Amino acid sequence: MFSKRKHPKSIKMTQLSSLIAEGVEITGDVVFTGGMRIDGRVNGNVIGRSLDGKAPALLVLSDKGRIEGSVRCGDAVINGWVVGDLEVEHLLELQSEARVSGTIRYRQLQLDVGAAVQGQLIRVDGSLIADNVVELGAEKVAANAERR
Repeated sequence: MFSKRKHPKSIKMTQLSSLIAEGVEITGDVVFTGGMRIDGRVNGNVIGRSLDGKAPALLVLSDKGRIEGSVRCGDAVINGWVVGDLEVEHLLELQSEARVSGTIRYRQLQLDVGAAVQGQLIRVDGSLIADNVVELGAEKVAANAERR
């Protein structure tokens, strides 16, 4: 009677190993591996690198956090301010207090009611062709066009 819905890939919060606490302000780029939570302020780029080559780097920006600079990581949960471009390789979750001003590149996006984006949303995929789409070569496209 009821079908089981597939739940989207979830983010593992247990991988958070670093914290920029509320009241802390960092000027300069921040590079981390594994996971990082930001409750403070970063004036610079934030770059997450995979710890073991398998698990993507996770960034969590709380509603108290603010980043002024570009962000690049594997997964991200944003609930604060980002003034700059945001590039997330896998899953991006913009929670209700998220405010992003800049271009966002993502593979999967979860956008909660109340989140605000000022800029472009660009969906990026490892394979730009969906599984159910067949790409035709230029000569086949021309032949199909002539038949019509």
